[in-house]
Amino acid sequence: MYSRYVVPALLVTALAFACGPRSHSADVPAASAGATVDTTEGIAASLDVRTGPEVEFALRVTNATDRRMELTFPSGQTHDVVVLDAAGREVWRWSEGRMFTQAVQTKLLASDETTAYVERWTPQGRAGSYTVIATLRSSNHPVELRRGFTLP
Repeated sequence: MYSRYVVPALLVTALAFACGPRSHSADVPAASAGATVDTTEGIAASLDVRTGPEVEFALRVTNATDRRMELTFPSGQTHDVVVLDAAGREVWRWSEGRMFTQAVQTKLLASDETTAYVERWTPQGRAGSYTVIATLRSSNHPVELRRGFTLP
């Protein structure tokens, strides 16, 4: 009866380890416009912010290698975008209230191919300084970029 619990416990532990956070993130300074970050895995990523009545966030991921690259996602969620206020409090999260499939999915990128994830947020009259955090939720090539922006 003891072995009945050991195997599922080991599987859960292995899954938690495999899906855990990795330190492949890079910060983009707030003052840089469209700064690009190259990671060691051959991914070039950029985060652009366009303000207006709606704020548009564009996370672009490029295969910077000379061979095909496969991005693996542990669920239907490929990316996420979070907006923090000047005090570091979460103001908006793109994925909040959304449901995602629980199936592994992959995306193939040819050499020099770019894929973009564009999301929009309506700030509803908010003003001040904010930070956006855009995350590529790939299990084999994760990316996290931060960028500051101001709403008048």
